[in-house]
Amino acid sequence: MPEGPEIRRAADTLEAAIQGKPLTAAWFAFPELQPFQASLIGQHVVRMQTCGKALLTHFSGGLVLYSHNQLYGVWRVVKAGAQPKTTRILRVRLETADKAILLYSASDIAILTPEQVAQHPFLTRIGPDVLDMTLTADEVKARLLSPRFNRRQFSGLLLDQAFLAGLGNYLRVEILWQAQLAPRHKAAELTEPQLDRLATACLSIPRLSYQTRGQVDENTHHGALFRFEVFHRAGKKCRRCGGIIEKTTLSSRPFYWCPGCQQ
Repeated sequence: MPEGPEIRRAADTLEAAIQGKPLTAAWFAFPELQPFQASLIGQHVVRMQTCGKALLTHFSGGLVLYSHNQLYGVWRVVKAGAQPKTTRILRVRLETADKAILLYSASDIAILTPEQVAQHPFLTRIGPDVLDMTLTADEVKARLLSPRFNRRQFSGLLLDQAFLAGLGNYLRVEILWQAQLAPRHKAAELTEPQLDRLATACLSIPRLSYQTRGQVDENTHHGALFRFEVFHRAGKKCRRCGGIIEKTTLSSRPFYWCPGCQQ
């Protein structure tokens, strides 16, 4: 399943295609959404907001399209009028004069008012988004130490969207490697320096992944690029300590770590 950085990059692509352009057509597969089709024509997409793994498409008239891709949903950008050949089931089509964005296979879709957004069961349950650039490491540290989360093992906590939205399995293992922590630990057991490292990594790793994952650094002085240090590297040497990276299963998901330096 895509994690926060992948959802945000997808939103950037969708925004680049249609943001600010009047809609010439709007189509929804689900009958309960079809009454909104005509009223959206002539409006434009103001922004596409990510909330963890959910996407909120804000229209200029005030309504919001909520969508969650879950396991199978995927967005595509095509030329206006194009009908791609695919076995996927089309759920949403928003079209402008030159581009259209299509949502396939997703089933968790709704049109909401701002008031309904504020009360949506998923959106009210999740924690702050790791790609919200106003979120600070001090705020993450406070969440780690809160009674709700401070006795949760990190192996499960870092998959819980109620703690921080947008984290997932590859981010979980890379954050703990960066913080030099074993998955069994809990925030209540950590020292101040350990807490600071973990809180910082909870933001820096997903943000670096969003900004640079997939890029090739042709200039070694250009700055850091995201790369997997432990994820899918079982049996290889840890780049930090030279130990051998191991793979196990924690919280029903594959987990990778270096026992040599994640104490």
